[in-house]
Amino acid sequence: MTYAAGNLVIVGLGLIGGSLARALRASGFSQRFIGYGHRESSLQRGVELGVIDEFTLDLDEAIELADILVICTPTLTAARILEHILPRLPGRAGGPVVTDVASVKGSLRDAALAVAGVMPPQLVLGHPIAGSEHTGVDASSADLFVDHRVILTPVTGNDPAAVELVRAMWVSAGADVVDMTVEQHDAVLAATSHLPHILAYTLVDALSSSEASADIFRFAAGGFRDFTRIASSDPIMWRDIAIANKTALLESIDLFSEHLARLRGAVRDENADELLNTFSRAKQARDEFAALLAQRNGRKAP
Repeated sequence: MTYAAGNLVIVGLGLIGGSLARALRASGFSQRFIGYGHRESSLQRGVELGVIDEFTLDLDEAIELADILVICTPTLTAARILEHILPRLPGRAGGPVVTDVASVKGSLRDAALAVAGVMPPQLVLGHPIAGSEHTGVDASSADLFVDHRVILTPVTGNDPAAVELVRAMWVSAGADVVDMTVEQHDAVLAATSHLPHILAYTLVDALSSSEASADIFRFAAGGFRDFTRIASSDPIMWRDIAIANKTALLESIDLFSEHLARLRGAVRDENADELLNTFSRAKQARDEFAALLAQRNGRKAP
């Protein structure tokens, strides 16, 4: 079956929403692109760049126009937007399929259940594993999602046709789409994305408060630059993620803290065997990950 959607409404036109609109325009998945939000200047910029065709500041109008409505805002804001959208959907024959791009799925599912009592059939939660330290619609790119994973978290009660429409949307944008449970998604992302961002922010914040910070940053090498690049990401977005995924993130922080404490003890005690074993295990795991990633992308491992 061929899937397509005539009107795509982007709620929150930034890097992700703008890139999705560009990608779907290029692929022909959608024909009309509409922005909705409260920042008229950003929406007007989207029109100027050709990312969207038009915009509205009226939520009822946005819902009325949409075949697919994609919430592309920070996680906590996305939950609040759902609280406004869902009461407007029941009884609307032919109403839009609603999806999102938030990094945490449990908080959105819980928001939907609090409003609707059950998971709305047309609400399909998703998360593209793609992004940049740059933000805003000016940073959007049609190839942002190419060869990147998108995770959908369909639940009991979802309309299968709605799930497949959202899946087709992301495939059309160039992504590799996989399914997970809500809980699995939030645990995996806490470990692989949320924790690394927390560590990068914490490292930069700690070193910047040091009396030697000027020399530290002046002589920092490539490893420091590469590891801390993600600390340039949007602080509001990551504040929201930390709060929304608190339980899974705390588990990841605690696990890391245990390992760091063990490594600290090895350094203190000059325990060469423990240090070598830790570094060797980590190197082997990282090499295996690099090989897997290279295999998936069809090239040799670095």
